[in-house]
Amino acid sequence: MNTAALLIRCLENEGVRVIFGLPGEETLAITDALLDSRIRVIETRHEQGAAFMADVGGELRKS
Repeated sequence: MNTAALLIRCLENEGVRVIFGLPGEETLAITDALLDSRIRVIETRHEQGAAFMADVGGELRKS
């Protein structure tokens, strides 16, 4: 098991169901680990957009 797979396993154990982000060469190992995961990945075109979506998603879950 590599670090990316361990990270994804920890996120699953914490109950993470959705990840927003930008795929790229720097995150290729994490993207590969997410293929075998039950976590849904929503790709965005900009980091700020991903942050806004994650913030709103978290606020909606609180209510």
